[in-house]
Amino acid sequence: MKRKLLPLFLLSSSIAAAQQPNIVMLFVDDLGWSDLGYQNSEFETPNIDKLKHDGLYFSRTYVSTATSSPSRASLLTGKEALRCGFVRHIYDNPDREEFQTMAKDPGHMKSRGWLPLDEITYAERLKEFGYYNYFVGKWHLGHEPYYPIHQGFDAMYGTCEHGHPNSYYQPFFKTENPFPDTSNSEYLTDKLTEGAVGFIEHCADKQPFLLNVWYYAVHDPHIGRKDLINKYLRKGMARKRAEYAAMVEAVDISVGRIRDAIQQKGLAGNTVFIFLSDQGGDFSNAPLRGGDTLAEGGSRVPLIIYVPGMEAMGQSYDAPVQTIDLYPTMVELASKKKCSDKQINGISLIPVLKGKKLKKRDLFLHRSYEDQNAAIIDGDWKLIKYRSGKLQLYNIKNDIGETTNLITVYPRIVKRMLLRLEDWQERATPRELLSSNCDL
Repeated sequence: MKRKLLPLFLLSSSIAAAQQPNIVMLFVDDLGWSDLGYQNSEFETPNIDKLKHDGLYFSRTYVSTATSSPSRASLLTGKEALRCGFVRHIYDNPDREEFQTMAKDPGHMKSRGWLPLDEITYAERLKEFGYYNYFVGKWHLGHEPYYPIHQGFDAMYGTCEHGHPNSYYQPFFKTENPFPDTSNSEYLTDKLTEGAVGFIEHCADKQPFLLNVWYYAVHDPHIGRKDLINKYLRKGMARKRAEYAAMVEAVDISVGRIRDAIQQKGLAGNTVFIFLSDQGGDFSNAPLRGGDTLAEGGSRVPLIIYVPGMEAMGQSYDAPVQTIDLYPTMVELASKKKCSDKQINGISLIPVLKGKKLKKRDLFLHRSYEDQNAAIIDGDWKLIKYRSGKLQLYNIKNDIGETTNLITVYPRIVKRMLLRLEDWQERATPRELLSSNCDL
């Protein structure tokens, strides 16, 4: 019998699947789920749209805490942010306190001032499999002794301890500016992308590699790239939103530049791309409700994963997943074995990338800024708990905008979900976060 010849594209995919893939993570700050061209034609994002077309789009992806530092801590560690000791973002604090408080927090919870060095990050795990790890951009997980180069990354570019820039044109930061000599005409997003592209062009022989690009954009101040703003003003956008849309497009241009650099280096057949955001955007987030909250508009983020040769490329997955799932996914891609880490809460998304479905599970959300406190997601159902006793139950499949509270319609569902949520809060909260008058 003649041996059947594989089509060229399948042969290339098979070769790629046999190698340890390079991984490029593109992490955007405060980018709303609705603020991309494939979701909203007001925005022009052809490169991200193309990545979605090529990859697998996860339409219901949640962060465990919808704010900067906790979202980053959970992504890096594969653990819910609460378990890492983060319930709020890190404040600029010259006293460098390990635990920070916030006077107006009705829960009186403490929150970490940095990511402890004994937490295991996905970068540290990938190093065990021979990866060279390069970090670009925003950190917001602690000051210099806790920078990326102490958390599993071999080198970093454009990093400081601040949570957002002073401006996207010089001076980028009032203190600790990582680019003090950059010209006044350069845009911060482009500057970070130069670092990423430079790494690809000159250091891609350090294979396999993890290129972590965490943008400061599109966090405020909303200062768009000057050459992009007018097109959005001509669309009738208010000035502030036009600036924001120009920021989004600048990120999109950067995504295109990085993909092009990978292609030109001959690495496209063996490079994984992961694109996501750390929380919802500052604008309407319609049809979702809310901004940086437990509502869908705050906690649901875009997620696209492109793995050359995987069966589910070009499709969408509509069941709930969480960003903590990326840690075991990357470990499995790098090691070619199932992730056996016991300290994480995420589960690998490899089955989904192969066209299968995940087993149903509960997802948990938490934050400690206001009365709104925690949430549990069970398939189509979502229960939000307030410290004052208020409860909200929504069927997200039928009510994506969370307009109809079903708390009195399904009391048994409410009771069961609330018991599981409160049990999780009790188990997941580190004792050091609690003060004598703390309310979970």
